[in-house]
Amino acid sequence: MKRRRQPCPEPRGGARRPPPAASSAARGRQGEQCAASCRPAGGRAGSGSAGGAPPAAPSQPRAHMLRSLARAPRLARPRGPLPARRCASAAAARDPEIQVRALEGPDTGADLKEREQMSEAEVGVFVQRLRGLMNEIAAFPAPTIAAMDGYALGGGLELALACDLRVAASSAVMGLIETTRGLLPGAGGTQRLPRCLGVALAKELIFTGRRLSGTQAQALGLVNHAVAQNEEGSAAYLRARELAQEILPQAPIAVRLGKVAIDRGMEVDIASGMAIEGMCYAQNIPTRDRREGMAAFREKRPPRFVGE
Repeated sequence: MKRRRQPCPEPRGGARRPPPAASSAARGRQGEQCAASCRPAGGRAGSGSAGGAPPAAPSQPRAHMLRSLARAPRLARPRGPLPARRCASAAAARDPEIQVRALEGPDTGADLKEREQMSEAEVGVFVQRLRGLMNEIAAFPAPTIAAMDGYALGGGLELALACDLRVAASSAVMGLIETTRGLLPGAGGTQRLPRCLGVALAKELIFTGRRLSGTQAQALGLVNHAVAQNEEGSAAYLRARELAQEILPQAPIAVRLGKVAIDRGMEVDIASGMAIEGMCYAQNIPTRDRREGMAAFREKRPPRFVGE
């Protein structure tokens, strides 16, 4: 963009989404790959102020999707670093070429055997850092898609809830089951599930610790799409890629600002939300992509967006 107007607020977030049960390290070479004890992360955490800076406008983006292979079952101990923050978060959030991000990995959830060995102080630090990680994922500036091909229980579902879109195999199993283990959701589940499904239904699912199949989750509106599982166990991931391919041709700046307007607008009253939308819209007006979209419509041709 050549000039900026009123800054549009940055999205806040947190939560987490469950990756599929595929054991495909080879496929991870297509994009970014985290080490065995890493988990995927998003971009910068939101500032929380209504006047925060908007997501950085990408310059000359390439049409590609960066896939991060999430190894979430073994989460790093609080006394050690969280390596995925560096490898999948800060750098990726600033990368103008990332227009859509899909997260996928093995069956996801915290290791309760490891958790049992922690002291009370360690548990507190661990959960706090986990909650921060979910916030970073939710604040990732480009659209994020969670692909759930296997189990996404507890923290696995919280990871999925931090994403913009969720796709699940019909046979996938998900739920916030913490109450069945004497716990409660601590990485954003008590906040994001009611915002997704409504207060009463979220309370029912959390109070009972109920597990849902992918088909049931779609019926409730918890996931966008439920697909029949294939022999490779990657049906949800493949559908997530198809969904990403629908997003990629669209104007990158408009998509990112649309995410900001929705995320921040949902946190305030409708009048304030309208003001946020207006600021985001104003920031998009001087972009080259907006002019290209208008010209393409007039000339009856597909637009060629460049992210400027």
